[in-house]
Amino acid sequence: MAANELPVPSSAGVSNRMSRQRRRDTEPEVIIRKLLHAWGLRFRVTLPVPGMKRRSIDIAFPRAKVAVFVDGCFWHVCPEHQTSPAANSEWWATKLAKNQARDVATTEHLRELGWTVVRIWEHEDPQAAAEKVRDVVRGGP
Repeated sequence: MAANELPVPSSAGVSNRMSRQRRRDTEPEVIIRKLLHAWGLRFRVTLPVPGMKRRSIDIAFPRAKVAVFVDGCFWHVCPEHQTSPAANSEWWATKLAKNQARDVATTEHLRELGWTVVRIWEHEDPQAAAEKVRDVVRGGP
């Protein structure tokens, strides 16, 4: 199989489930945004990463130069919840490693531009995550 070729889905159910996965406006992301907004913080959603095509910041505070990413445990290989699909395992291992490398490159790029990057796992408590973001935006820890 060529590097850019998608694997054959292991079943119709898996294919259907994967096609429904949200890229944005996930439940954890929406909850965090609602909390931040309730606290009077204003932000941009899905802001393009300056100088990087096809990459965007989940929750951006351009004036404060704070970029927030709410990373899914599967797609970004959470150290607590990572899984390795049995079907097409080699393809998935390569795909997920590329996701991780892209995350590192994006974080480094934004930091070089003077941004503070906050990465939140989807399993984190939304209240605690929103408080962390609020503190960073307001110049705290």
